[in-house]
Amino acid sequence: MDRHRLPPFASAASALNADTCRMRRQGIWALGALLPETETNDTPIIPLFRFLPPTLLQSLSALPGFALLNIGVRCHSCTCSKVEDIFLDRLLYAVIVKLMHSRAQGSGGNSGDLDHDIAQLTKLRSKPNEHLRKATLGGLKMPVSTLRMLAARESNYSGRGRFSLSDSCHVLSRYLPICGPQKVDKMGSRAYVSQFSADGSLFVAGFQGSHIRIYNVDKGWEVKKNILAKSLRWTITDTCLSPDQRYLVYSSMSPLVHIVNIESAATESLANVTEIHDGLDFSTDNNDEHEGFSIFSVKFSTDGRELVAASSDGAIYIYDLVANKVGLQIPAHEVDVNTVCFADESGHIIYSGSDDHFCKVWDRRCPSTTGQAAGVLTGHLEGITFIDSRGDGRYLISNGKDQSTKLWDIRKMTSNSPTFHRRRDFIWDYRWMEYPVEDRNLKHPHDQSVATYKGHSVLYTLIRCYFSPAYSTGQKYIYTGSSDCIVYIYDLVSGNQVAKLNHHDKPVRDCSWHPFYPLMVTSSWDGVIAKWEFPGDGKTTSSSRPRQRRSRRAMFY
Repeated sequence: MDRHRLPPFASAASALNADTCRMRRQGIWALGALLPETETNDTPIIPLFRFLPPTLLQSLSALPGFALLNIGVRCHSCTCSKVEDIFLDRLLYAVIVKLMHSRAQGSGGNSGDLDHDIAQLTKLRSKPNEHLRKATLGGLKMPVSTLRMLAARESNYSGRGRFSLSDSCHVLSRYLPICGPQKVDKMGSRAYVSQFSADGSLFVAGFQGSHIRIYNVDKGWEVKKNILAKSLRWTITDTCLSPDQRYLVYSSMSPLVHIVNIESAATESLANVTEIHDGLDFSTDNNDEHEGFSIFSVKFSTDGRELVAASSDGAIYIYDLVANKVGLQIPAHEVDVNTVCFADESGHIIYSGSDDHFCKVWDRRCPSTTGQAAGVLTGHLEGITFIDSRGDGRYLISNGKDQSTKLWDIRKMTSNSPTFHRRRDFIWDYRWMEYPVEDRNLKHPHDQSVATYKGHSVLYTLIRCYFSPAYSTGQKYIYTGSSDCIVYIYDLVSGNQVAKLNHHDKPVRDCSWHPFYPLMVTSSWDGVIAKWEFPGDGKTTSSSRPRQRRSRRAMFY
């Protein structure tokens, strides 16, 4: 066989001869993988033999998108041999090398890392200058310290005399808002929603007791607007600030969404007493007879001319604020639509999540009045409580009542919903029942998600999850509230649980990370709005009370 026909990675095989001999002496299994050079039938198949532990064979067999091949496995510590079916298709040599070194060095920390485009995009957003990344210690790449980053900036390593955005993210993402908390406010009713404005100058919190408060962050968290909601049913289900931060819309368990001018002089805004709260009616001829019609989620479009809303009748509504009427009704799901959001700034793509277990993708450039989505994302075993877009029109995360957060790539979506029926001997309701123990480790047979994060609890209410800010962290984390009264922060790539914010006495339904600073605000059913920061004085202790709770190990697959 001509040497020039070998795959590009085959020439690197000799680099591991020493490791191979050492592993052979340890009696470790040998794997002979048949790696096709191309996909044509007339191309020679090139054998490449490496030595791997038996546990790694199981890891390789679990890698997605692989074709079935027969792999010969022989044990060097005895004469036995066997042939196993392992899913392999064009297995990259770099993957084997990485797994081999990880196992040989007794460290499996990286073997579970996310192997996907988003992992590389995330790393690109938060890695330091290439001159600094060359630093190694004992052959191992070490994290670049903040002190060295500052020294390099003064020495003009990058040639620009300043930090790049990725340099800034590399520094800021290491300082998580885990110290505190400090109490911002305490109300006599449950806090349901809370969010920073796009520029971080305002903070909005909505409570079950008809109150919505807008705080001026730049002025010591003073109350800028105290809104008493109109036509409230049960609770405030969602709030959203307009892109110009002049108006606020709020929804409840009714077909009316109200809009308030928050720039008026009065601090107290009592509906139709001190100020007018215009009502936007989302009821149509199709839902007039639908008892208990509710709006669960509402969002402004980027230009501020439209609202998109998720409803209890299974439909998505797009409200034209200029024409002051519902412009489009999409029969999106068969049951409650709990969450909806725009995929990016263009406003063309919409994501929705429902109690039917599906996340769906809708393209407004191809309007559908029949409920045919542009794509369906399957993987959750229970209903979807919330969706957050990464803002690039490609990736999103969702919280599910199956006690997990999932990361999705819409390039994996399908045109239909795979059928999967799970038998249960009882009716499970997340509002007052614990999740069945026997279901905690189940996985959907048609799971299309890129990654799954477990450890938090999604019970009692529609718990929300988010990507961390792009400016300060490069979106390298995801964070979520939890019904066990804690906020969880996960590393997007490794899936590791990196922090827990433990203070509240009741479920944390919503939380929000400041878009620029290491500052997070959590809102809970105990009525407390709490602020967490990185103090910058070297202190790492937290003033949160210790809680006697059963530890729950974060899982990732």
